[in-house]
Amino acid sequence: MDLSNYGVRIEPDKRLMVVLATLEMANGGPEKVINTTLSEPGSKFRRTLQTDFANLPADLRQKITTFVTQYKKRHPKGSDAEVIQPFISMAYTLTPAPELADPVVTNDLPGNLLDVLDFAPLVREFYRRSDIGARLEGYVKLYQQESDATLRPSAREMVADLLDYLHTRPQTTYLEKVKTRTQKGKHGAELQKTETIEHDRRFFIVPELMAPAGNILFLNIHDDYYVILPPDTNLGFSEARRAYLQFIIDALTLANAKDISTVKDGIKQLLDERRKFNPDVTPDVFLAVTRSLVAAADARQIEFAKSTIAAQQARSRIDSFKTQQEKEAVTAELKRYRAALADETALRLSEDYEKGSVLAFYFAEQIKGTETSGFDIASSMREMILSLDASKEANRLEQFADARKRAVAAREERKNKPEQTSIIVDNPVTNRLLEIQKIIDAKNYAQADTELKALQKANPAEPRIYYSLGRVASLSAEGIDDTKQQNLKLLEAKAAYENVLRIADKQRVDAASGIFVSDPIDKALISLSYVALAKIYEFYDQKDYAVKIYDAAIQLGRVPKGAFDEAMAAKQRLLQNPQ
Repeated sequence: MDLSNYGVRIEPDKRLMVVLATLEMANGGPEKVINTTLSEPGSKFRRTLQTDFANLPADLRQKITTFVTQYKKRHPKGSDAEVIQPFISMAYTLTPAPELADPVVTNDLPGNLLDVLDFAPLVREFYRRSDIGARLEGYVKLYQQESDATLRPSAREMVADLLDYLHTRPQTTYLEKVKTRTQKGKHGAELQKTETIEHDRRFFIVPELMAPAGNILFLNIHDDYYVILPPDTNLGFSEARRAYLQFIIDALTLANAKDISTVKDGIKQLLDERRKFNPDVTPDVFLAVTRSLVAAADARQIEFAKSTIAAQQARSRIDSFKTQQEKEAVTAELKRYRAALADETALRLSEDYEKGSVLAFYFAEQIKGTETSGFDIASSMREMILSLDASKEANRLEQFADARKRAVAAREERKNKPEQTSIIVDNPVTNRLLEIQKIIDAKNYAQADTELKALQKANPAEPRIYYSLGRVASLSAEGIDDTKQQNLKLLEAKAAYENVLRIADKQRVDAASGIFVSDPIDKALISLSYVALAKIYEFYDQKDYAVKIYDAAIQLGRVPKGAFDEAMAAKQRLLQNPQ
């Protein structure tokens, strides 16, 4: 999947790297002036920055420290993660490195950004008086390498899931008509002329090692959208989903602006009523429409995906049972699970409604009708707008009050008892995997591969099948002399092991916001998958990357039946013999 076809680019931003590196030079003595919590790769890179610029001129370091210290004193209630946000925004007002020049127009910049714009001269001085310019390309390669394991594959998955759900493609260009006037004739009569200018619309996913762990910052600058986050972020259930939905839906709102104008009075009344309870609610009708659509699409897609997976697993379970009583029990559990999903969706929509997305419930109902029809949301948008009766949206919170209470109680239960996640159905594949293991033991890898792929087709979310497929492909590769064929088998094994880790990552993110629809992956399986994947990278002499993957297995600890000892031994061997 070429993400650029869908407006998406994944690339570090050198301006941002320089600005955040400059901030890191602020040193208030024994304690750092800015000490955001970073991911593990980010903490390692922070140490690299301190080493690389240990000899920064003392006068420059003092100027940076003074500016940042004074800024923090003016914002005593802000956390370090909140303090650096305007500095990140400021980076996107500057011209590309090495100039890093100030914006030509500053009167339309928000106040919090103007507060830090005076930091830009220090950024330019840091660039000029240090050797960061010579180091940037190396930093960029490091950022890209850190992004390849999780961020890039999860970005493809996120984009595919959202576009498939909405049955659409994002608008990647925007046509602007500009009126011009030219002189004509001796009498100076003016001839009006219209020119059409085409603008690219782009969605940048910006991996940034110095971004606070767990934080995602979203910026929209004209036709460009930026999501800044740590490079090890899984985008599956992150706020990046909403940012990309906004990229899609902004264009739809603009295309239907005339139709929205016909119902704006009713929407404005809803917004005015909400502003009585929350003065931060936007009075902008068009912004409210966009935010409502984003909220609705986000909540409905999550519910639809979970419900679909649950139904597939329930069918598999029902097929494995012989008695009607057992089958009815699975059906009843599926019904309860879907009811819990609907309650959670109602709570999500209510939370957005209170923040000003006053059409979130309405659009959720409209989108629900297109989920299985295959209709492109772009072609349905006009009908959705013209069918709106704003007066019916005023009592949505009261309408879903009971569902909200149930969802809040369920959230609290998951928070207090995270180990008691609901499992809708048992995985029916264990016995079948044991049978296939006998085929693997007999070294009949071709038959085992065929059996596993058939099992995987019926159980697409079962990580143990992917691990077995990876093992069979790896074992098959050992007996192949032809280099090309061997490479294909190892590539197949790599993809299978990565699927195990991807499913595990999804479940980790999902645990905080929803209910598992399958058994949580055993840490031993994750540990084994990491080590198996690292061996493939080691085989291809990508030893630095292999060490990082062995580290991931080591961080899981000595889990029963895991691969901790093997990972430790392999890492030690590679560090002792790096060549």
